[in-house]
Order: sequence, then C-alpha cells, then structure tokens
Amino acid sequence: MEDDKLFAGSIPELYDRLMVPLIFEPYALDLADRLVTIGPREILELAAGTGVVTRAMTSRLLESVHITATDLNQPMLDHAAALQPDSQIAWRQADALALPFEDEKFDAVVCQFGAMFFPDKIKAHREAHRVLKTGGHFLFNVWDRIAENDFAHVVTEALAILFPADPPRFMARTPHGYSDIETIRKELLVAGFAQVSIETVEKISRAATPRDAATAYCQGTPLRNEIEARNGRLEDATAAATEALARRFGTGPIEGRIKAHVILAKT
Repeated sequence: MEDDKLFAGSIPELYDRLMVPLIFEPYALDLADRLVTIGPREILELAAGTGVVTRAMTSRLLESVHITATDLNQPMLDHAAALQPDSQIAWRQADALALPFEDEKFDAVVCQFGAMFFPDKIKAHREAHRVLKTGGHFLFNVWDRIAENDFAHVVTEALAILFPADPPRFMARTPHGYSDIETIRKELLVAGFAQVSIETVEKISRAATPRDAATAYCQGTPLRNEIEARNGRLEDATAAATEALARRFGTGPIEGRIKAHVILAKT
C-alpha cells in the first residue's frame, strides 16, 4: 500500500486537525450510527487512521463493545492512540490484506475511506469475510468520483494548472479511484459475501477559510508528497489551491458538496 505508507511526518497531525473535520467526521458518525442498529460486540476496524471512526464508535456504542483498531501506518495509529487511550480499544498495526486474526472472530468489520488504498481489493474483502462470524457485517465507505466532491476537485484542477507537465493526481487516483458501485458489488460477491447493499450519501464539507481547506488537502494528505516531489513547491501549491477555492466558494467560511458510497456486506 504505497500511498498509505506516506501518511508520516507532519501529515498525521495536519490530517487530524484539518482534514478530519473537513470531510471525515460526518461520515464517521454515519458509520457509528449504522453500527448501533447492527449491535456488534466485537468490532475490527481497518485503516483506522487517526481514529475518527474509533472515537465515533465509542461515543455511540455500549461500553461493553470491544474495538480492535488497526492501520498499516504506525504514525497514524500512534497519533490516534494518544488522542484516545481507552481500555475499550486495542490499537494494532495490521495489513488488511493479511489480517493477523483467527477465522470468525468479529461480529463486524468497519473501514472508513480505506478500501481505496488496498492494492488488491478482492483479497482485502476476502480477509474481512474470513475474520467475520457467520452473519457478520462488513461496513465501509468509499468516496464517489472526484467530480462529485467539490473541494477535492477544485484543488486537483488548480494543481493541474500549476504543474501542467506532470499534475499531481493523488486525489483522483486513490481516494476517489474506487467509486464504481457495480465493481464494488461484484468484488464483494466474488470475495464470498452473500448480501451487498450500497447507499450513496451526500453531505456538506465546511472550512473556516479557503486556506484551511487548501492546507488540509495539500499538506495533510499524501498529496503533499507528490507536490514536494515537484521541486518542493508546497507553498506555491497551497496558495494556488487557496486562490482557486476562494474564486469558487468565496473568501470567508466556505461550504462544498461531498459524496460517498456506504456499503454493507453480510456473510
């Protein structure tokens, strides 16, 4: 998972401070609320990142529920664990393609905006299926295509103008690169799931200023690594993204559409 390994350095802190409230918190609460209706006792979280879904789950679920929160990237887990030292949660580094857990251990597997990073989607889905109990649920979400997500789209287009010979395409390639509903459904069925339901959920992304949103995308995600690889022009890129967002949404507090698919697969 080459892109996932790039969540290091100052990225975890910026990601949690700027990116999480910008686009991740609304969907984290959505997943946690859906879990309440499922009622699992033992949960495995994949690609936990800095713990936004983990925190949402502990705020919504009973204290008797145990959560094993995993991520491939240790710096992200370290940041998450520091934010929430909770005996209800076990933090563990793990690869979603080779989970270090026995068969049929969990009632639910949860993953927020992580499946897009899995280099072999079907293998990851099979691993989720393997560790789920009979009748267990795999609940996850993925972003819709980038054109349906305003801030990400505007930032990507601004960087394409700044770097015309070699545009940094991380956002379109990876976070928004697993958006075809029928492909997702087919791959889950191939992985062994018996039932698959998919709902597209639209929400609003808000930032205090265009600069905050530009900094979140350009400096708080692995997009930063692609920008820095192009002569280290991180400030130029952030400024260009800021200007583009301000032209589209205004110079004060801004709002934009975000859209994601929420998938529930049952064994």
